[in-house]
Amino acid sequence: MDLVAACRAFVHVGERGSFTIGAAAARMSQSVASRRVAALEKHFGEQLFERTPRRAALTPFGRDMLPVARRLVGLADDLEREAETAKRKPLRLAVPDTCSTAALARLVADARGHGISLELRVAPPAERTELVHTQEVRAALIAVPPDQASWSVPLGLAGTHAPEVSRVYVETLRAGRADRSPPRRIWIQPEDDVPHIRDRMTRLGDAVGLRPAQLRVATSVPAASAEVLCSHDVLLCSPPQAGELGLHWRPIGETSPVRGFAVAAAAAGDPDRLRTRLGEEIARFLGASPAAGEETEDGRER
Repeated sequence: MDLVAACRAFVHVGERGSFTIGAAAARMSQSVASRRVAALEKHFGEQLFERTPRRAALTPFGRDMLPVARRLVGLADDLEREAETAKRKPLRLAVPDTCSTAALARLVADARGHGISLELRVAPPAERTELVHTQEVRAALIAVPPDQASWSVPLGLAGTHAPEVSRVYVETLRAGRADRSPPRRIWIQPEDDVPHIRDRMTRLGDAVGLRPAQLRVATSVPAASAEVLCSHDVLLCSPPQAGELGLHWRPIGETSPVRGFAVAAAAAGDPDRLRTRLGEEIARFLGASPAAGEETEDGRER
């Protein structure tokens, strides 16, 4: 038996003294109201009404129970209203600054389709983590190593000129002694200025003989992009970013750096809510590849 529904029928009939009028007020048929009241009487083991052809008069037991039933129905209505209000309350989410305005808008729109109102806060990796700790946001997509990631984004090198190769080898950027032009640089965005990406690229540059100045961390995404657009430099980025900037992207020949993302929630938060309800939408927003960071049978990263 649905106790709240039965009490709702009982309250409306009891307040009006009629099954016909009470059922109409409760927006149910008279037969449904009668069944629900009968079920409630059976549950209590006592009659709530003295039924006559013209009216339904409360019994002494019914008069005692009516105020309590009225409170129960009122609390149920309050609960429904609070639930609707909570669903409309924005969930503040800190996200990377590497995604386009169109991708940000699409994520918000997709979330609404799942009954979640998102309010996005764009920030670099360290700031996103701090925003969660200070509870300025309810959750954040934080940068993590690939083996801890819920979503992984493959990175490669992109430039203004399309290379005639399927992969770009960092060693080809090494400056020769006879070269008179400035050596080509690899620009790293603030999003990738994290140990599992920056240190990996630094070790690779040292191993193939790049000059220290050839691996640069930019102050912002626009700054890094501008350097590449007006030179022969290359940008460490994801395929969607390269497409947005009109650059030609290729994977790196010697290594496969990956941006890893996981959800971190503020105190008493529920990161699983975002992962389970918006997992696919967040993957699309980030440009994530399910194969990124996975290993092949020989132990090498794809």
